[in-house]
Amino acid sequence: MPELLLKIPPDFPGILKMSEADFAREAQILLAVKLFELGKLSSGKAAQLAGMSRVHFLSILSQYQVPAINLQAEEIDLEIEAARRITS
Repeated sequence: MPELLLKIPPDFPGILKMSEADFAREAQILLAVKLFELGKLSSGKAAQLAGMSRVHFLSILSQYQVPAINLQAEEIDLEIEAARRITS
């Protein structure tokens, strides 16, 4: 798998009271969460980027105040209309 080299000021992990490894892991998860939130990655692909299962990824989204269901207004309308047709 390709690697991404990200240069950070040397004091950043310490400022956040994290080891370099913990900082790197958190950055990887944050990248996946943000790309999912922006609709650039599916939950499955974001989980793969974060290095965890899809179920685990979806379960941690609330820690970052990101909804697990990321629908656009048009998609919500379509889902509501489909539910109405099913229940009618």
